[in-house]
Amino acid sequence: MKERIVLLAIVISLLVLLYFFQNHMDTPCAFMTILIFMIIYTTYMQIAYKHRVRKQRKHPVEKNYNYKPFVSILIPAHNEEDVIEKTIENIMDIDYPKFEVIVIDDRSSDNTAKVLEKVCSENEKVKYFSRTQDAFPGKSAVLNDALKIAKGEAILVFDADARVKPDFLKELIPALEPEQVGAVQARKVIINREQNFLTRCQDNEMAVDTHFQVGRDAVKGAVELRGNGELIKREALEDVGGWNIYTITDDLDLSTRLQIKGWDVRFCPEVCVYEEGVLSYIPLLKQRRRWIEGSIRRYLEHFNEVLFSKNMSLRVSLDMTAYITEFILPVWMLSEIAFQSFRYIKETNNWISSSLVLSGIMCCFFIVALFYSLRKYVKLKPLDNLGQSVFTALYIVILWFPLAIFIIFKIIFMKNTLNWGKTRHIGAKINNNSFSCQSNNNNTEKLINV
Repeated sequence: MKERIVLLAIVISLLVLLYFFQNHMDTPCAFMTILIFMIIYTTYMQIAYKHRVRKQRKHPVEKNYNYKPFVSILIPAHNEEDVIEKTIENIMDIDYPKFEVIVIDDRSSDNTAKVLEKVCSENEKVKYFSRTQDAFPGKSAVLNDALKIAKGEAILVFDADARVKPDFLKELIPALEPEQVGAVQARKVIINREQNFLTRCQDNEMAVDTHFQVGRDAVKGAVELRGNGELIKREALEDVGGWNIYTITDDLDLSTRLQIKGWDVRFCPEVCVYEEGVLSYIPLLKQRRRWIEGSIRRYLEHFNEVLFSKNMSLRVSLDMTAYITEFILPVWMLSEIAFQSFRYIKETNNWISSSLVLSGIMCCFFIVALFYSLRKYVKLKPLDNLGQSVFTALYIVILWFPLAIFIIFKIIFMKNTLNWGKTRHIGAKINNNSFSCQSNNNNTEKLINV
């Protein structure tokens, strides 16, 4: 009920504000305000990132490779018989002296348990246990169960389809060392990028997410965990009471609760974790529905703490506020155009042309961000880069805008259900171009042989 009341109050406030602008200010100020805010904040993040790069060049900070806490690697697996064995083989090749692997068979109805029994009998470093069919559902509950037997000072979480380089932990661990850092997220890359149009768009989406995560990290803002390839200090995890079992996005919820408690979350774009892209539209729609709903609900659930936390820094609070515009934008944009269209039909004074132009500028804003991200992280040729930037921007608008509006409607008017919405993993088709993050050909070949 609290989530419904808070979200309904936010939506009504936005519509009242929009109505005020429409009827008492003779310009399309409402739409322009949010657009200007987005551009200013993005520019600020880019300047902060460039400043960090220049500072690093002048005064390089060496990684402390002597910091080697014991790491517990947790891999939840629900009906993952097609991929889990290869994933464990890949994880066991990590070049790090002190780690254990715990795989959790989460109420599987396929042969996942048999596969895990075989793998564990061949490698004493791998442990597994099966959860009963009546166990509380969801990834958070799975991870909390595994945490009870984990020995690590740091907890590393992988999805069942993860692939990494052998030096993954060696390069990621040093970022966790500072006292105030509670968690670190590796960059996510789609391993089967070239399989079809949707997998390319998903990898491009990951690239632009990397771009914004790097910017948020540069301003010491609210960097977010992404579930796969997240490394968490045990002390920080215990400080927030583990994972929240009543959320459908364990990673986003944990990120917010860590930051409320004053812990920093950092992002490492030079360390990559590879995962399968979703091959068809309906499963992708279900996955993104869960992401959006979980992201909005965690802000609503922790609304008071986000506003009034004594431990959260002002930078993180402001960054969270800026990020919320991602969900406000679809409602604001469509409401603006609807208001202006109504006034146009009624033949009263309107700014429909300006609203459409501003909508175009907003689309160009995303295309520019995509172009920059693909140039930097995917390294496409200029014309190919431009084409993919345009198509991916359309993909994002078509996918995210309707979903964001639907989820807002769902939260306000429909019953809340803990529908985790598992993404099926079948074993990806991959090629050399999938590994833009790799710098060593031998490591690339080893990853491809899966």
